[in-house]
Amino acid sequence: MRLDKFVLKSTLLTKAQVIEQISLGNVLVNDQVNTDITSQVHENNLIQLNGLTLTTRPFRYMLMHKQADTICSNADGHYPSLLNSIDVAHKDELHIAGRLDADTTGLVLITDDGRWSYNITRPECVCRKVYRVQLVKPINHDVIALFKKGLLLQGESKPTLPAELVIMSDTEVLLSITEGRYHQVKRMFFTIGNRVNALHRQQVGNVLLDMPVGKWRDLTADEVRSFQ
Repeated sequence: MRLDKFVLKSTLLTKAQVIEQISLGNVLVNDQVNTDITSQVHENNLIQLNGLTLTTRPFRYMLMHKQADTICSNADGHYPSLLNSIDVAHKDELHIAGRLDADTTGLVLITDDGRWSYNITRPECVCRKVYRVQLVKPINHDVIALFKKGLLLQGESKPTLPAELVIMSDTEVLLSITEGRYHQVKRMFFTIGNRVNALHRQQVGNVLLDMPVGKWRDLTADEVRSFQ
């Protein structure tokens, strides 16, 4: 972890204050002054600020029910950031593990643990994600086999990994995928001549969405471990 991030996670200082303290030589790493904010440190290093030994805060792991017309970003854009609904200290350290489009609703995972989120998003992880999809046109049961085989999306050279499609009604399906390609769900249905009218993520890995729209909670220890 970078020195400035370690100090930030260990104190109530702002980012600007942390940089100032490091630059002034008030931070020691293993009893040596270190003024390089980008230097890498580890939790087993002795890191002190003005004589006080620092220990990092525990990582945070959260689940949120994203509402429509919000974005998975730390700052507002054309739509507001979903993080506006979370009132915690050092919110700028949080990031979303597996983003959703502005018009997509449902489960998002939020953390300040980069290694943990990487386990969720890296292709080798094969993390299962389940979406409830509302379609514009009725769907034919014949396409179940196409999704299971893999679809070649426009502009791609490799087909998608096998996906599970469960038809709930003429225009509603459950889709389970283990990839995270750009706009993948929408593009998969476009490939078979249909379009997505509404998209909602209800599960990631073993974690199920169980919060009202716009609300969040901390993940349980078992939920956190399921991605490690």
